[in-house]
Amino acid sequence: MRYVTHFSADIFSLLNSVIYFQKAVLELQRNKTAVSMASFLYSIVGAAGTCLFAVFLSTADKHWAPLLGRTPRMLLTEYAAAISIIFFIGVPHIGELATLDQQRLSVQTELRPTSLSRTVFFVRFWELPARWALAAMLPGAIITVLFFFDHEISSIICTLKRYGVRKPGGFAWDIVLLGTTTAICGVLGIPPANGLLPQAPLHSESLRHTVPEEDNASVQLTPGEKSPQVESDSQSGTVLGKQLSVRVYEQRYSAFLQAALILAFISPPLQHLLGLTPTSVLAGLFLFMGYQSLTVNPIMGRVAYLLTPPSERDVRAQEGLPENVRWCAVHAYTLTQIILTAAVFGVTLTVAAPVFPVLIITLVPLRLTLMNKIWSRDTLRWVDSWACREGRPEDETF
Repeated sequence: MRYVTHFSADIFSLLNSVIYFQKAVLELQRNKTAVSMASFLYSIVGAAGTCLFAVFLSTADKHWAPLLGRTPRMLLTEYAAAISIIFFIGVPHIGELATLDQQRLSVQTELRPTSLSRTVFFVRFWELPARWALAAMLPGAIITVLFFFDHEISSIICTLKRYGVRKPGGFAWDIVLLGTTTAICGVLGIPPANGLLPQAPLHSESLRHTVPEEDNASVQLTPGEKSPQVESDSQSGTVLGKQLSVRVYEQRYSAFLQAALILAFISPPLQHLLGLTPTSVLAGLFLFMGYQSLTVNPIMGRVAYLLTPPSERDVRAQEGLPENVRWCAVHAYTLTQIILTAAVFGVTLTVAAPVFPVLIITLVPLRLTLMNKIWSRDTLRWVDSWACREGRPEDETF
Protein backbone atom coordinates (compact mmCIF):
# COMPACT_ATOMS: atom_id res chain seq x y z
CA MET A 1 0.00 0.00 0.00
CA ARG A 2 3.02 2.31 0.29
CA TYR A 3 3.07 2.53 -3.51
CA VAL A 4 -0.58 3.54 -3.92
CA THR A 5 -1.04 7.09 -5.19
CA HIS A 6 -4.10 9.30 -5.39
CA PHE A 7 -4.37 8.24 -9.04
CA SER A 8 -5.58 4.77 -8.00
CA ALA A 9 -7.44 5.92 -4.90
CA ASP A 10 -9.46 8.52 -6.83
CA ILE A 11 -10.36 6.00 -9.54
CA PHE A 12 -11.52 3.53 -6.89
CA SER A 13 -13.60 6.24 -5.22
CA LEU A 14 -15.16 7.24 -8.54
CA LEU A 15 -15.90 3.58 -9.31
CA ASN A 16 -17.72 3.25 -5.99
CA SER A 17 -19.85 6.29 -6.86
CA VAL A 18 -20.79 4.82 -10.23
CA ILE A 19 -21.65 1.48 -8.63
CA TYR A 20 -23.89 3.23 -6.09
CA PHE A 21 -25.79 4.91 -8.93
CA GLN A 22 -26.03 1.60 -10.80
CA LYS A 23 -27.40 -0.16 -7.72
CA ALA A 24 -30.07 2.53 -7.39
CA VAL A 25 -31.15 2.02 -11.01
CA LEU A 26 -31.19 -1.78 -10.62
CA GLU A 27 -33.32 -1.45 -7.49
CA LEU A 28 -35.86 0.65 -9.38
CA GLN A 29 -35.81 -1.81 -12.29
CA ARG A 30 -36.62 -4.69 -9.95
CA ASN A 31 -39.36 -2.58 -8.43
CA LYS A 32 -40.91 -1.94 -11.86
CA THR A 33 -41.33 -5.66 -12.53
CA ALA A 34 -42.87 -6.38 -9.12
CA VAL A 35 -45.45 -3.61 -8.57
CA SER A 36 -48.14 -1.65 -10.40
CA MET A 37 -47.32 1.39 -12.52
CA ALA A 38 -48.71 3.77 -9.89
CA SER A 39 -46.51 2.24 -7.22
CA PHE A 40 -43.49 2.30 -9.55
CA LEU A 41 -43.99 6.00 -10.26
CA TYR A 42 -44.12 6.68 -6.54
CA SER A 43 -40.93 4.60 -6.15
CA ILE A 44 -39.15 7.06 -8.44
CA VAL A 45 -40.49 9.94 -6.38
CA GLY A 46 -39.49 8.18 -3.14
CA ALA A 47 -35.95 7.44 -4.36
CA ALA A 48 -35.40 10.97 -5.65
CA GLY A 49 -37.01 12.44 -2.54
CA THR A 50 -34.85 10.40 -0.16
CA CYS A 51 -31.71 11.56 -1.95
CA LEU A 52 -32.67 15.23 -2.39
CA PHE A 53 -34.02 15.61 1.14
CA ALA A 54 -30.79 14.15 2.54
CA VAL A 55 -28.74 16.50 0.35
CA PHE A 56 -30.86 19.45 1.51
CA LEU A 57 -30.43 18.59 5.20
CA SER A 58 -26.69 18.01 4.75
CA THR A 59 -26.26 21.72 3.92
CA ALA A 60 -27.74 22.90 7.22
CA ASP A 61 -24.47 23.41 9.08
CA LYS A 62 -22.85 25.56 6.39
CA HIS A 63 -25.72 27.37 4.72
CA TRP A 64 -28.65 27.65 7.14
CA ALA A 65 -27.11 30.18 9.52
CA PRO A 66 -28.55 32.06 11.37
CA LEU A 67 -31.60 29.74 11.13
CA LEU A 68 -31.80 27.47 14.20
CA GLY A 69 -28.81 27.16 16.48
CA ARG A 70 -25.36 25.79 15.86
CA THR A 71 -26.09 22.42 17.51
CA PRO A 72 -29.42 21.72 15.71
CA ARG A 73 -27.84 22.59 12.37
CA MET A 74 -24.91 20.28 13.08
CA LEU A 75 -27.24 17.41 14.05
CA LEU A 76 -29.33 17.89 10.90
CA THR A 77 -26.18 17.78 8.79
CA GLU A 78 -24.65 14.72 10.43
CA TYR A 79 -27.87 12.70 10.47
CA ALA A 80 -29.27 13.95 7.15
CA ALA A 81 -29.40 10.49 5.57
CA ALA A 82 -30.98 8.83 8.64
CA ILE A 83 -33.64 11.56 8.95
CA SER A 84 -34.47 11.34 5.25
CA ILE A 85 -34.74 7.54 5.38
CA ILE A 86 -37.06 7.58 8.39
CA PHE A 87 -39.20 10.31 6.81
CA PHE A 88 -39.68 8.44 3.53
CA ILE A 89 -40.35 5.17 5.35
CA GLY A 90 -43.27 6.94 6.99
CA VAL A 91 -44.60 8.82 3.95
CA PRO A 92 -46.07 5.72 2.19
CA HIS A 93 -48.33 5.14 5.22
CA ILE A 94 -50.09 8.48 4.71
CA GLY A 95 -53.42 8.76 2.87
CA GLU A 96 -53.93 6.90 -0.40
CA LEU A 97 -50.25 6.01 -0.62
CA ALA A 98 -50.95 3.31 1.97
CA THR A 99 -53.05 1.45 -0.61
CA LEU A 100 -50.17 1.09 -3.09
CA ASP A 101 -48.60 -2.34 -3.56
CA GLN A 102 -45.13 -1.17 -2.64
CA GLN A 103 -42.15 -3.48 -2.62
CA ARG A 104 -40.35 -3.57 0.71
CA LEU A 105 -37.15 -5.16 1.98
CA SER A 106 -37.39 -8.91 2.29
CA VAL A 107 -36.75 -10.08 5.86
CA GLN A 108 -37.22 -13.23 7.91
CA THR A 109 -39.62 -13.64 10.78
CA GLU A 110 -37.38 -16.03 12.69
CA LEU A 111 -33.67 -16.51 13.27
CA ARG A 112 -32.83 -19.46 11.01
CA PRO A 113 -30.91 -20.21 7.77
CA THR A 114 -32.57 -18.88 4.62
CA SER A 115 -32.41 -22.29 2.94
CA LEU A 116 -35.30 -24.47 4.10
CA SER A 117 -33.10 -27.56 3.74
CA ARG A 118 -30.85 -26.40 6.57
CA THR A 119 -31.83 -26.56 10.23
CA VAL A 120 -28.62 -25.21 11.80
CA PHE A 121 -26.21 -22.43 10.86
CA PHE A 122 -22.99 -24.35 11.43
CA VAL A 123 -21.48 -25.78 8.22
CA ARG A 124 -19.88 -29.24 8.49
CA PHE A 125 -17.01 -28.20 6.23
CA TRP A 126 -14.96 -31.33 7.00
CA GLU A 127 -17.64 -33.42 5.26
CA LEU A 128 -17.45 -31.46 2.00
CA PRO A 129 -15.75 -33.13 -1.00
CA ALA A 130 -12.10 -32.10 -1.38
CA ARG A 131 -12.65 -31.04 -5.01
CA TRP A 132 -15.09 -28.34 -3.91
CA ALA A 133 -12.64 -27.07 -1.32
CA LEU A 134 -9.96 -26.77 -3.99
CA ALA A 135 -12.40 -25.09 -6.39
CA ALA A 136 -13.23 -22.51 -3.71
CA MET A 137 -9.61 -21.41 -3.36
CA LEU A 138 -9.61 -19.19 -6.46
CA PRO A 139 -12.75 -17.17 -5.62
CA GLY A 140 -11.57 -17.14 -1.99
CA ALA A 141 -8.26 -15.59 -3.03
CA ILE A 142 -10.07 -12.98 -5.15
CA ILE A 143 -12.39 -12.09 -2.27
CA THR A 144 -9.38 -11.78 0.04
CA VAL A 145 -7.72 -9.37 -2.37
CA LEU A 146 -11.00 -7.43 -2.71
CA PHE A 147 -11.51 -7.09 1.04
CA PHE A 148 -7.90 -6.12 1.70
CA PHE A 149 -7.60 -3.58 -1.09
CA ASP A 150 -11.13 -2.24 -0.63
CA HIS A 151 -10.59 -1.72 3.09
CA GLU A 152 -7.14 -0.18 2.72
CA ILE A 153 -8.10 2.15 -0.13
CA SER A 154 -11.25 3.19 1.72
CA SER A 155 -9.15 3.95 4.80
CA ILE A 156 -6.81 6.03 2.65
CA ILE A 157 -9.68 7.96 1.07
CA CYS A 158 -11.23 8.86 4.43
CA THR A 159 -7.86 9.91 5.91
CA LEU A 160 -6.66 12.20 3.11
CA LYS A 161 -4.65 15.30 3.93
CA ARG A 162 -7.67 17.56 3.61
CA TYR A 163 -9.11 15.86 6.71
CA GLY A 164 -5.93 16.21 8.77
CA VAL A 165 -6.41 12.65 10.08
CA ARG A 166 -3.59 10.37 11.14
CA LYS A 167 -3.63 6.70 10.07
CA PRO A 168 -2.58 4.70 13.15
CA GLY A 169 -1.98 0.98 13.50
CA GLY A 170 -5.65 0.50 14.35
CA PHE A 171 -6.47 0.45 10.66
CA ALA A 172 -4.20 -2.58 10.22
CA TRP A 173 -6.00 -4.35 13.06
CA ASP A 174 -9.30 -3.56 11.32
CA ILE A 175 -8.37 -5.82 8.42
CA VAL A 176 -7.38 -8.60 10.87
CA LEU A 177 -10.79 -8.31 12.54
CA LEU A 178 -12.51 -8.28 9.14
CA GLY A 179 -10.68 -11.45 8.10
CA THR A 180 -11.60 -13.18 11.35
CA THR A 181 -15.30 -12.30 11.11
CA THR A 182 -15.36 -13.34 7.43
CA ALA A 183 -13.93 -16.74 8.36
CA ILE A 184 -16.52 -17.16 11.11
CA CYS A 185 -19.30 -16.20 8.69
CA GLY A 186 -18.01 -18.82 6.25
CA VAL A 187 -18.17 -21.54 8.90
CA LEU A 188 -21.68 -20.42 9.80
CA GLY A 189 -22.70 -20.34 6.14
CA ILE A 190 -23.88 -16.72 6.22
CA PRO A 191 -22.79 -13.76 4.05
CA PRO A 192 -19.84 -11.82 5.51
CA ALA A 193 -20.99 -8.58 7.14
CA ASN A 194 -18.65 -5.80 6.06
CA GLY A 195 -20.07 -2.46 7.18
CA LEU A 196 -17.70 -0.07 5.46
CA LEU A 197 -19.34 3.25 6.39
CA PRO A 198 -16.73 4.21 9.04
CA GLN A 199 -14.12 3.88 6.26
CA ALA A 200 -15.92 6.25 3.87
CA PRO A 201 -15.59 9.96 3.03
CA LEU A 202 -19.22 10.44 4.11
CA HIS A 203 -18.21 9.47 7.66
CA SER A 204 -15.14 11.72 7.69
CA GLU A 205 -17.20 14.64 6.38
CA SER A 206 -19.71 14.21 9.20
CA LEU A 207 -16.92 14.45 11.81
CA ARG A 208 -15.38 17.67 10.53
CA HIS A 209 -15.04 20.61 12.91
CA THR A 210 -13.20 23.93 12.93
CA VAL A 211 -10.03 24.60 14.90
CA PRO A 212 -7.43 27.41 14.97
CA GLU A 213 -5.02 26.82 12.11
CA GLU A 214 -1.93 27.68 14.13
CA ASP A 215 -2.51 24.59 16.28
CA ASN A 216 -2.35 22.28 13.27
CA ALA A 217 0.02 21.73 10.40
CA SER A 218 -1.09 23.22 7.12
CA VAL A 219 -2.80 20.88 4.69
CA GLN A 220 -1.38 20.59 1.18
CA LEU A 221 -4.10 20.01 -1.38
CA THR A 222 -3.88 18.23 -4.69
CA PRO A 223 -5.58 19.81 -7.73
CA GLY A 224 -9.34 19.47 -7.57
CA GLU A 225 -9.51 19.20 -3.78
CA LYS A 226 -11.50 21.83 -1.98
CA SER A 227 -9.79 24.05 0.53
CA PRO A 228 -10.54 23.00 4.10
CA GLN A 229 -10.94 26.60 5.19
CA VAL A 230 -14.55 27.37 5.97
CA GLU A 231 -15.86 30.59 4.51
CA SER A 232 -19.19 31.21 6.26
CA ASP A 233 -19.24 33.85 9.01
CA SER A 234 -20.60 31.42 11.58
CA GLN A 235 -17.79 28.90 11.24
CA SER A 236 -14.63 30.57 10.12
CA GLY A 237 -12.90 33.79 9.29
CA THR A 238 -10.70 34.81 12.17
CA VAL A 239 -11.16 34.51 15.91
CA LEU A 240 -8.87 36.85 17.83
CA GLY A 241 -6.61 36.95 14.81
CA LYS A 242 -6.47 33.16 14.40
CA GLN A 243 -7.46 31.63 11.05
CA LEU A 244 -9.81 28.68 11.42
CA SER A 245 -9.50 25.49 9.40
CA VAL A 246 -11.38 22.21 9.22
CA ARG A 247 -10.24 19.04 10.94
CA VAL A 248 -11.89 15.69 11.63
CA TYR A 249 -12.71 14.48 15.13
CA GLU A 250 -11.03 11.09 15.33
CA GLN A 251 -12.88 8.41 17.32
CA ARG A 252 -13.72 4.71 17.24
CA TYR A 253 -17.29 4.86 18.51
CA SER A 254 -18.91 5.02 15.06
CA ALA A 255 -17.32 1.79 13.87
CA PHE A 256 -18.29 -0.02 17.08
CA LEU A 257 -21.87 1.28 17.01
CA GLN A 258 -22.33 0.31 13.36
CA ALA A 259 -21.07 -3.22 13.99
CA ALA A 260 -23.31 -3.51 17.06
CA LEU A 261 -26.36 -2.34 15.10
CA ILE A 262 -25.64 -4.83 12.29
CA LEU A 263 -25.55 -7.58 14.92
CA ALA A 264 -28.72 -6.29 16.60
CA PHE A 265 -30.74 -6.05 13.41
CA ILE A 266 -30.40 -9.75 12.62
CA SER A 267 -32.86 -10.39 15.45
CA PRO A 268 -36.45 -10.99 14.23
CA PRO A 269 -38.02 -7.98 16.05
CA LEU A 270 -35.60 -5.49 14.51
CA GLN A 271 -35.71 -7.31 11.18
CA HIS A 272 -39.43 -6.56 11.22
CA LEU A 273 -38.57 -2.86 11.40
CA LEU A 274 -36.28 -3.26 8.38
CA GLY A 275 -39.16 -4.92 6.59
CA LEU A 276 -41.06 -1.62 6.72
CA THR A 277 -38.50 0.00 4.43
CA PRO A 278 -39.60 0.47 0.80
CA THR A 279 -36.94 -0.55 -1.69
CA SER A 280 -37.29 2.92 -3.25
CA VAL A 281 -35.79 4.35 -0.04
CA LEU A 282 -32.83 1.98 -0.46
CA ALA A 283 -32.40 3.25 -4.03
CA GLY A 284 -32.50 6.83 -2.73
CA LEU A 285 -29.82 6.02 -0.16
CA PHE A 286 -27.60 4.62 -2.92
CA LEU A 287 -28.10 7.84 -4.89
CA PHE A 288 -27.18 9.96 -1.88
CA MET A 289 -24.05 7.94 -1.08
CA GLY A 290 -22.96 8.13 -4.72
CA TYR A 291 -23.51 11.89 -4.72
CA GLN A 292 -21.62 12.40 -1.46
CA SER A 293 -18.71 10.35 -2.73
CA LEU A 294 -18.56 12.41 -5.92
CA THR A 295 -18.54 15.75 -4.10
CA VAL A 296 -15.25 14.96 -2.33
CA ASN A 297 -13.52 13.27 -5.28
CA PRO A 298 -10.71 15.44 -6.74
CA ILE A 299 -11.49 14.07 -10.21
CA MET A 300 -14.74 16.04 -10.19
CA GLY A 301 -12.86 19.22 -9.37
CA ARG A 302 -10.64 18.75 -12.40
CA VAL A 303 -13.67 17.84 -14.55
CA ALA A 304 -15.11 21.23 -13.58
CA TYR A 305 -11.95 22.90 -14.90
CA LEU A 306 -12.16 20.73 -18.02
CA LEU A 307 -15.70 21.96 -18.76
CA THR A 308 -14.99 25.61 -17.88
CA PRO A 309 -13.70 27.93 -20.65
CA PRO A 310 -10.27 29.40 -19.88
CA SER A 311 -11.76 32.90 -19.75
CA GLU A 312 -14.16 31.82 -16.99
CA ARG A 313 -11.76 29.85 -14.82
CA ASP A 314 -10.90 31.08 -11.38
CA VAL A 315 -7.94 33.43 -11.53
CA ARG A 316 -6.31 31.80 -8.53
CA ALA A 317 -6.50 28.40 -10.23
CA GLN A 318 -4.75 29.70 -13.32
CA GLU A 319 -2.06 31.48 -11.31
CA GLY A 320 -1.47 28.36 -9.21
CA LEU A 321 -0.54 26.26 -12.25
CA PRO A 322 3.24 25.69 -12.35
CA GLU A 323 5.14 27.17 -15.28
CA ASN A 324 5.98 23.81 -16.87
CA VAL A 325 2.48 22.36 -16.50
CA ARG A 326 -0.22 22.87 -19.14
CA TRP A 327 -3.95 22.52 -18.71
CA CYS A 328 -4.16 20.22 -21.74
CA ALA A 329 -1.90 17.71 -19.94
CA VAL A 330 -3.97 17.97 -16.76
CA HIS A 331 -7.17 17.42 -18.76
CA ALA A 332 -5.67 14.37 -20.49
CA TYR A 333 -4.71 12.95 -17.09
CA THR A 334 -8.28 13.50 -15.84
CA LEU A 335 -9.83 11.89 -18.93
CA THR A 336 -7.51 8.90 -18.49
CA GLN A 337 -8.81 8.39 -14.96
CA ILE A 338 -12.41 8.57 -16.20
CA ILE A 339 -11.77 6.14 -19.07
CA LEU A 340 -10.05 3.64 -16.76
CA THR A 341 -12.96 3.91 -14.32
CA ALA A 342 -15.41 3.22 -17.15
CA ALA A 343 -13.32 0.23 -18.27
CA VAL A 344 -13.23 -1.33 -14.81
CA PHE A 345 -16.96 -0.65 -14.37
CA GLY A 346 -17.60 -2.34 -17.72
CA VAL A 347 -15.81 -5.43 -16.44
CA THR A 348 -18.09 -5.53 -13.39
CA LEU A 349 -21.06 -5.91 -15.75
CA THR A 350 -19.66 -9.11 -17.29
CA VAL A 351 -19.00 -12.65 -16.07
CA ALA A 352 -15.46 -11.49 -15.27
CA ALA A 353 -16.79 -9.17 -12.53
CA PRO A 354 -15.07 -11.07 -9.64
CA VAL A 355 -11.63 -10.11 -10.98
CA PHE A 356 -12.19 -6.35 -10.88
CA PRO A 357 -10.11 -5.97 -7.66
CA VAL A 358 -7.13 -7.31 -9.60
CA LEU A 359 -7.68 -4.59 -12.21
CA ILE A 360 -7.71 -1.91 -9.51
CA ILE A 361 -4.45 -3.24 -8.09
CA THR A 362 -2.94 -3.27 -11.60
CA LEU A 363 -3.42 0.50 -11.69
CA VAL A 364 -0.66 0.88 -9.08
CA PRO A 365 2.27 -0.42 -11.23
CA LEU A 366 0.63 1.16 -14.29
CA ARG A 367 0.87 4.56 -12.64
CA LEU A 368 4.50 4.09 -11.57
CA THR A 369 5.89 2.60 -14.77
CA LEU A 370 3.87 3.66 -17.81
CA MET A 371 2.40 7.05 -17.01
CA ASN A 372 5.74 8.76 -16.50
CA LYS A 373 6.39 8.03 -20.18
CA ILE A 374 3.21 9.84 -21.21
CA TRP A 375 3.18 12.89 -18.93
CA SER A 376 6.04 15.04 -17.81
CA ARG A 377 7.43 14.77 -14.30
CA ASP A 378 6.24 18.29 -13.53
CA THR A 379 2.67 17.45 -14.55
CA LEU A 380 2.55 14.22 -12.53
CA ARG A 381 4.19 15.95 -9.57
CA TRP A 382 1.41 18.56 -9.61
CA VAL A 383 -1.62 16.27 -10.08
CA ASP A 384 -0.61 13.23 -8.03
CA SER A 385 1.16 12.17 -4.84
CA TRP A 386 1.56 9.22 -2.51
CA ALA A 387 -1.70 8.34 -0.79
CA CYS A 388 -0.24 6.91 2.44
CA ARG A 389 2.85 9.01 2.96
CA GLU A 390 4.48 12.30 2.21
CA GLY A 391 6.04 13.08 -1.15
CA ARG A 392 5.48 12.06 -4.77
CA PRO A 393 6.68 9.21 -6.97
CA GLU A 394 8.49 11.70 -9.22
CA ASP A 395 10.73 12.66 -6.29
CA GLU A 396 12.04 9.10 -6.03
CA THR A 397 13.81 6.61 -8.27
CA PHE A 398 12.75 2.99 -8.66
